[in-house]
This record gives sequence, C-alpha cells and structure tokens, in this order.
Amino acid sequence: MKLRVLHRTHYHYATPVRESFNEARLKPVDASPQVCDNFLLRVLPTARLSHYLDFHRNWVHVFEVPQPHSVLQVEATSTVTTCDQPRLAADATPAPLAGIGACIRQDRCYDFLQNSAFVGLSADVWRLALDATDGQTDAWQASRSIMGFINREFRYDPTSTHVHTHMSESLKLRSGVCQDFAHVMLGMCRSLKIPARYVSGYLYNGPAEHLKGAQASHAWIEVYIPGTGWVGLDPTNNRSTDGHYIKVANGRDYTDVPPMKGTYRGTGARKLNVEVLVTRIEDDPVGAP
Repeated sequence: MKLRVLHRTHYHYATPVRESFNEARLKPVDASPQVCDNFLLRVLPTARLSHYLDFHRNWVHVFEVPQPHSVLQVEATSTVTTCDQPRLAADATPAPLAGIGACIRQDRCYDFLQNSAFVGLSADVWRLALDATDGQTDAWQASRSIMGFINREFRYDPTSTHVHTHMSESLKLRSGVCQDFAHVMLGMCRSLKIPARYVSGYLYNGPAEHLKGAQASHAWIEVYIPGTGWVGLDPTNNRSTDGHYIKVANGRDYTDVPPMKGTYRGTGARKLNVEVLVTRIEDDPVGAP
C-alpha cells in the first residue's frame, strides 16, 4: 500500500520568543517491510536543518531559530510504501512463553524489559498480566491476550489523560488514548519478561473502516518474538499492524519518540495546533500516460 502523510505543527506565541532549539522525529522508518519513498521537512521561519540517527536508530532532524519570532511552523510530508500483511498469523505459536526470559541476555531486548519514564513494573501489574494471559503458553499468544484485555477493559477517552500521564494513572482510570494503552501494554508484557517497545507513527483509516487514532499521530507497541523478531500490536484497535500503519520511531516509551521537542526563551503563553492527514495513493492504471 502506498500512503502519503502530511504532518503540520503550528505554534503561535503571545509575544515574540527567541533562541528556539528543536528536534523533530517525523521521518518514517526506511527498513523492511516499510519503504520511505520521499520525505520533505519545511520550517518557518526558515532554518538550517541537520539530522542524525539516535540511540534507537530513529531519524532526528535538528534546527534552531535564534531570531525573535511569534510563529513557528513545522511541516513534514512523506510518501511511504507499506506491507499489507501482518508479520505473524493471529493463531501462530512460534515461541514458548516459558523460555522468553532468555531474551534479557540479548542487547536488542534488554532496554525493553526495564522500567522507563512512563512504564512501571510492579507486583500489581504482574498479577494483572498473569490474569490476562491465563492458560497461554506461547509468547505471541500471551501478547495478543494482553492486547485484547486492554482493548476490552479500557475506555478510549481523549479527555481523561494528557501527554505526561504515567501508566499507573491510566491503570487506575481504565481509560485514555493510544499512548496510554501502549504504555499499559508495555508494562504488562515486560512484567512477563516479553520484550516490548513503544512505536510512534500514523494509522491510515480507509473509507469503510472505523479505526481509533487515525488522522493523528498514533502509538502502538512491538513485542520481540524469538525466531521472528519485532512484531507490531495495536491495543487501541485490537489488531496486528499491517499496511495501514506507518512506523516513524521506536523507544522505551513516549519520552524517546516525541514528534517535536525543544526549548526557547520567552513567554510560556502559546497555542499549539497539530494537523495530520494520511491518504492512500492509488496505483496508476495500466497503460495510463
């Protein structure tokens, strides 16, 4: 599936600010099974851009606006080709849960089995995970059971949490948005020694579908399954990731992957508006000029 993404972030400050230093994690991943065909980042006021790969191999674009300004706009446009099929079948049983603890000895998994800024591992979380996976003996099926539990037991409510809500608060409320559901699932999976990492990106909502979190930045998780690798699960919509999902960045939790992050000198009174539009690019008809 070929998809186009427009992500526009607009800041308006009550009085001019200066010395604005910013990081943007907006470029989609370019690694199998996803291909980033094109990416363009525009910044107003005009700024010089540089980029690097962070510790988790995410693209980070860096820019600064030293002069006074009342408005900052960052617009990213991407064209991405995705894979339509999930990596694992829903009924697959590729890895015994009893042996999943060995993953902690792998460098790629260690950081994703620990506490992090928004994810806490506790006895209560462990007991909840045990209840949610009762009877499961396979790591993939246990992960899917946790996903289904969160989707059933938690209410999607954008007004109940905010961007800095910790997993423990989401557990008490039993509500939140995709970021909160992802953090809860990370905690439950990690408590069972299943390596799990946070993923930020986008979700294409086709004309006949009703998926939560579409037309905005979306969040889901990936679990590490021995013999298969990292596999995506979306607790907000209770489904494996497929061609509807565009991956931008991954990390221990949201703190590693914010789309925009920065500092500036000046007023704290500002307005933020974010627009996201994900559309499908239809293949050209055979023989079209």
